[in-house]
Amino acid sequence: MMSKDKFRKAFALHICLIFTTLLIAVQIYMEFRSPQSSSFLGRLPTPDSHSVPDLSRDQGRRRSRGRGADQVDLSRDMVIKRQVSFVRSLKRDPAGLAAVGGTESPEKLADCCPLQHQHRKSQRWHIDLQPWASPNHSLEDEAKRFLDYITSPQQISCGNALENGVINNPWITGSPWLACLDGRYSLAQQIKKKQCRVYSLGLGSEDKQLEVSLAKAGCEVHCFNPSIKVPHVQEAKQLWHHRLSIDWRDPNPAIPPNKQHSNTKKLGAILNDFGHRKIDVLKADMESAEWKILENLVLENVIDKIGQLLFEVHLHWPGFEVSGDDSTVVRYWYSLLKELEHSHFRLFHSHRDDSKPQVFLQKNLLNASSSYTLSWVNTKWRHQ
Repeated sequence: MMSKDKFRKAFALHICLIFTTLLIAVQIYMEFRSPQSSSFLGRLPTPDSHSVPDLSRDQGRRRSRGRGADQVDLSRDMVIKRQVSFVRSLKRDPAGLAAVGGTESPEKLADCCPLQHQHRKSQRWHIDLQPWASPNHSLEDEAKRFLDYITSPQQISCGNALENGVINNPWITGSPWLACLDGRYSLAQQIKKKQCRVYSLGLGSEDKQLEVSLAKAGCEVHCFNPSIKVPHVQEAKQLWHHRLSIDWRDPNPAIPPNKQHSNTKKLGAILNDFGHRKIDVLKADMESAEWKILENLVLENVIDKIGQLLFEVHLHWPGFEVSGDDSTVVRYWYSLLKELEHSHFRLFHSHRDDSKPQVFLQKNLLNASSSYTLSWVNTKWRHQ
């Protein structure tokens, strides 16, 4: 009799445990089906929780007490809709200026130049070298090809040019510094709108008449000279001087451009620091650092942000950080000019400086001068 009683008690205990478990499960299920649990689930992280503000954690808890959880869900839906609308507005604004607060509006950029970098270009650390001018790699053949290129600027004509603030035909004047004011391109229109920007790179001794004239015409002119005493000084209403030098050293992927030297930065880093997205005219007289500056403009994909290039090039020696025998150096120079051509820059003016020594890599070769001033226009920056 005792064994039967124990069996019955054990069986009854098992039945009670089963019913208790079922009751607990039903209660949990009903709680998760209630409106309060829905608001709780809405607070759980979602795959896009890093971009959607979590209003339900703070505001939802208070609103659910007075208005019910439906109001919380409605608020959250409105937040999501606003975010979707914001993303769509960014897609309509390729420059992303509305989101980041850039200094130029998309309308202004559309007036001056085509939108660039819609697809990020892959990083390069070396330019593409052109084939040798001749099978024997002779210096004379390389020099002839290079000099023919820079002394016969027939790539494009410029109907008008700005020479020290006066519009002239570029073929009549002897001035070394000319900016193209042809109506086909954007600079003339930007000057009329007083929306042009000029960067001038130098070491303090070069002629600044063009910069002064452009500033008087309404352009925003920034001169970079590492020898001035103060970090920034405003000379005139539209003319600033900055104690900065443009870095011409080889790009090093291990060193951020703005961390290499305190007063020396890559041009792309300066554009970012100043909040500038484009340069209508870039003038440079850098005493043999110009070759590496040109190379960095190409490699850093900054070249597309420039409307015109006015550069003095020096040919009496290879230039800073340019190595190799004479034939290799001239091939490198020529390859840089072809890189500019591939980036839609066309040479419209060339000035030979007869006041400088008439030497080419320390040699009397092909009656070449040691210094030329070259002017290019970006043909993609057409007047809209």
